[in-house]
Amino acid sequence: HGGLQQLEEIIAQKHVEIVVVAMSERRSALPIDQLLNLKLAGVCVEDGAAFYERLSGKIGLAELKPSVLVFSEGFRWTDAAVKRGMDILLAFVGLVLASPIFFFLPLLIMLESRGPVFYRQVRVGMFGRPFMMLKFRSMRQDAEVPGKAMWAQENDPRVTGLGRFLRKYRFDELPQLLNVLRGEMSVVGPRPERPEFVESLRRAVPYYALRLATKPGITGWAQVMFPYGATVQDAAEKLQYDMYYLKHMSIAFDCRIAVKTVRTVLCGSGAR
Repeated sequence: HGGLQQLEEIIAQKHVEIVVVAMSERRSALPIDQLLNLKLAGVCVEDGAAFYERLSGKIGLAELKPSVLVFSEGFRWTDAAVKRGMDILLAFVGLVLASPIFFFLPLLIMLESRGPVFYRQVRVGMFGRPFMMLKFRSMRQDAEVPGKAMWAQENDPRVTGLGRFLRKYRFDELPQLLNVLRGEMSVVGPRPERPEFVESLRRAVPYYALRLATKPGITGWAQVMFPYGATVQDAAEKLQYDMYYLKHMSIAFDCRIAVKTVRTVLCGSGAR
């Protein structure tokens, strides 16, 4: 313990390797001379927001500003071109490998409950453009009141017995590979939401619309880091992970998310 005047002395005594600067007011209070001396002496001096971001894998709500993305290293057009090429390749290979599932699963769905095999639902895509997202139907045909959107809940009674299995291991998401081929989705990106939810979340969560700056994905950083959300508070939490993804978006990061997704699916966690 001690004041800023003893900063260098305390750090030397405690053998500190990293100093995190988390001061809200820096113009007059920041001990720039001491921090510079520490930097030159080999001590790592790190911004508090950057430290939190690196440690948690998300960007705090206080730092959710357009400038965070403007000055980030993401959004390189070369990465975007490679990403699209990988999307097409992965979607094509995925559909070929999943072809037996596309043959047998519709039969099981029809045997268990009445209704269509595929579930089509309007979602909001890149730049706010709506598109029709495809899924294998995992709920009863009368799961929603017409015109009223509802969040999926834990142990949702509207989900069929087969649907619980499909959701647990994400088999219901396989038809979205067709959305990827059509260019409406990417393999990795923020999950697309329904227009009704997007409008309400835009009003309730600052900068929520920023997540529409890229194509939505079948899986994403928020999906592997945070369980399924069903409230505005959950959406705000997931937005922090989505913003981290947008800021650090790269092919290497997409590969990391894909590996974590495989682990999550094999464990059957996070689904509702």
